Amino acid sequence: MAEVVDTITHPEEAIRRACEVLSRGLPVAIPTETVYGLSADATNPEAIGRIYETKGRPRFNPLICHMADLEMAEQHAVFDPISRKIAEAFWPGPLTLVLPVRKDTPIHPLARAGLDTVGIRVPTGIAGRLLAAFDRPLAAPSANTSGRISPTSAEHVNADLGEKIELILDAGPASVGLESTILKVVDGAIHLLRPGGLNVADVEALTGLVVLRPASAGATIEAPGMLASHYAPSTGVRLNATDVTPGEALIRFGGTPLPGEDKATIVLDLSPGSDLREAAANLFGHMQKADASGARCIAFAPVPATGLGEAINDRLERAAAPRN
Repeated sequence: MAEVVDTITHPEEAIRRACEVLSRGLPVAIPTETVYGLSADATNPEAIGRIYETKGRPRFNPLICHMADLEMAEQHAVFDPISRKIAEAFWPGPLTLVLPVRKDTPIHPLARAGLDTVGIRVPTGIAGRLLAAFDRPLAAPSANTSGRISPTSAEHVNADLGEKIELILDAGPASVGLESTILKVVDGAIHLLRPGGLNVADVEALTGLVVLRPASAGATIEAPGMLASHYAPSTGVRLNATDVTPGEALIRFGGTPLPGEDKATIVLDLSPGSDLREAAANLFGHMQKADASGARCIAFAPVPATGLGEAINDRLERAAAPRN
């Protein structure tokens, strides 16, 4: 299995080891506030290829490139005034901006899936310190087999990819637990490509602009998380459940029992107190537990679609979508 380094007690050792492995063109699993990412040098095509190989990821699905700060991001992408205002307000944090790439960027086209844009994020915590030390952008999709449940702990990563990678940095559970919100500004309009850990309402309050939602999910793949089937457990998923049938796992919300839950293989609650932030942080961890319970299906009770509930429902709909 992979070597696991505790970044809380050994931060300098973790950064040193990660830089050494990354410099050899190998991927390293790193903690971020959203989910754990499988990072590699975004300027090295062989390193990027190893991300795709490790994850079994379709090559038409672009990778988010993580930067140490806004100054580093400006070296690789062109910022319009609205994107800059959003970046200054919400970086570091769970926000990805899709921007035109600079012609002289060393970010390899493989990381962008051949697009003339790049998704950029500035993470918090040890990931930001690693990026500053490595001094190059890191392509870092979620550290899981492609299309499966995103990992929110080092244990999740090790169980899934531990035999395929050399190093995992462990900073404990992810504080947000949901991937970043992805936005793209086109001709002065803000488009939501993927709802996530940043509440879109906060962006609208900052800019005074309505964030436009996509007409349909999974149409044009401009950013990660836009595939129709994504974030999926091995077990089938049933949404908006109002009762539970024998042999199902139940993931509910708001502490409200459902008829038949006494016959469920496991009963979990995203947030007994109806806190959507808590629900977002628990989503993938609860899905992992339900998937491992031996249930024939995972039943999800309804979750409100307001605020972070929009992102939660997006993940659930993709988890329940028909699979190839």
